[in-house]
Amino acid sequence: MTSARRPGLGLLLVAAALVAAAAARIFSGSSGFGWPDDAIVRFRVNALATAASVGAALAVAGLFLQVLLRNALASPFVLGLSSGAGFGYMLALYVAYAFGVELRGVLGVAAPTAAATVGSIVTLAIVWRLGVRRGVAEPLTLVLSGVVVGAIASAGSTALQSLVPTGLRGEFVGWMTGRIPDAPPLGLVATVGALALLSTAIGTWLAPALDAAMLSDDEAAATGVSVSRLRATLFVLSGVLTAACVALAGPIAFVGLVAPHAARFLLGARHRPLVVGSALAGAALLVAADAIRQAIDLGGGRLPVGVLTALVGGPVFLMLLRSRAVRISGGMP
Repeated sequence: MTSARRPGLGLLLVAAALVAAAAARIFSGSSGFGWPDDAIVRFRVNALATAASVGAALAVAGLFLQVLLRNALASPFVLGLSSGAGFGYMLALYVAYAFGVELRGVLGVAAPTAAATVGSIVTLAIVWRLGVRRGVAEPLTLVLSGVVVGAIASAGSTALQSLVPTGLRGEFVGWMTGRIPDAPPLGLVATVGALALLSTAIGTWLAPALDAAMLSDDEAAATGVSVSRLRATLFVLSGVLTAACVALAGPIAFVGLVAPHAARFLLGARHRPLVVGSALAGAALLVAADAIRQAIDLGGGRLPVGVLTALVGGPVFLMLLRSRAVRISGGMP
């Protein structure tokens, strides 16, 4: 396959995978495999739209973080955003329990979900503040800041769990496993989808700068790229994308890690096709995972989609970790 044809054929393959996954999700449900009744179609379409939007957004966020940190193992959760979102979610449950307060969110979002978004964004701001030195984002410092801030947020969530009844604690645990709701807030689904499309367009436009950013800072600067400005843009975009996804579906692990690598395998390292391919691959991956979990009935219910992505993504992460091609010190394969 020539290098000129590879991106086009790769994009066709990824798009075909998304179409196949979407068809499987429409036909898969608790009643078995087949075309659903008219009353059920809407719920399956809503779940499909949610999974596609969240998968695409997480994949683009993961790709941006891999460029930002020059690390093939980077993912949207490396900066502690999921832990910050979890703390916000748990805090809202605690406030509602302790003070009898019921806050109303926007876009049809319940108070705990809105609080999760705020928690992600606040975590993003703290990590960014800690990871910037003299106006320059330092990749290693960003990672360490994310790990520490995430650990503090997780400790806060654990402390709050001990203060609420078992029912609220179970709701929090269910949300933290990651879920694709059949009846999501449509305003939030549209917001996540719009953010994914906008970020994909921005990433495509910035593709030459993303290619240059994989070089050293001096080499990238010599090509005319403002490394500090590019890093700030990628950090904000990946943080906002992750926060929106966590608000809609909870923390879903490894999609932002696996999808960019799958797209890179099919499309090569050039970022113009890679950004689009990553978005399509992320959507296909999460839609397929949601379809597969519908087909697996364990007797007590179906697996949360976050558990399924972790079961697949965990071994992929370990394979990448052991690969000699991955330079954990900061390089890409």
